[in-house]
Amino acid sequence: MPQNPPIISGTRIGHVHLKVADLDRALSFYCGVLGFELMQKMGSSAAFISAGGYHHHIGLNTWESKGGHPPPPGTTGLYHTAIVYPTRAALADALHRVLSAGIPLDGASDHGVSEALYLRDSDENGVELYWDRPREQWPRSADGALAMFTKRLDLEDLLRQRDV
Repeated sequence: MPQNPPIISGTRIGHVHLKVADLDRALSFYCGVLGFELMQKMGSSAAFISAGGYHHHIGLNTWESKGGHPPPPGTTGLYHTAIVYPTRAALADALHRVLSAGIPLDGASDHGVSEALYLRDSDENGVELYWDRPREQWPRSADGALAMFTKRLDLEDLLRQRDV
């Protein structure tokens, strides 16, 4: 593979656009449970949702998937959409919302650099909800390299961080 210079600092992922089987059901999860704001809806075929008034962080559509089914195991595609929260308290609120809605977690991990919750949306798409620790707290090896890990996340401790 040719060695090109790294991508310019400041580049970011703008949004994710998901194929869903039922738009209203997807909106119930992303807006009703997680709290995203509906920015625009195009009938029953597409919607654009946001955190904080951005034009959209997530697009949802039924253009090729209305009434469809999740891809079977052993196929390629999206593993998960990761939604980053600004604080641990905000992640705790997200956990409370998910548990209050009766949505099961697939997992919950402390990665050293972040704390993450893993679950599925109403179309079985993987969703990661996480917050990043400040960069100066990231685990490092003796030579200064990043040393991420995966440990069990204490959900009770996380919930105690929730701003009520």
